[in-house]
Amino acid sequence: MAAPPTQNLEYALLAVDVAADKQASDILMLDISAVSDFADYFVISTVESRRQMSALREDLEKALEDRGAILHHREGTDGGGWTLLDFGDLVVHLFGPE
Repeated sequence: MAAPPTQNLEYALLAVDVAADKQASDILMLDISAVSDFADYFVISTVESRRQMSALREDLEKALEDRGAILHHREGTDGGGWTLLDFGDLVVHLFGPE
């Protein structure tokens, strides 16, 4: 069962806040609900190191799960330059500087 649209927005805004707190750069939140049937929001950010990616990924997972979001899938690795966190109607992309 999908989360209500207002809750999806709250999850996306929380992801933006967590990324900003962890000093990610180029943070972008896209509302794709009008053009996508698989997600409502993308949150995209850049991290400067493997360590920062790992810390941000862990903090995002914890903060969102603490609010009731369910992590459905994770792709990529902290050292691979890219990680995707699929929370259903929210998809978070973390990119290394490359």
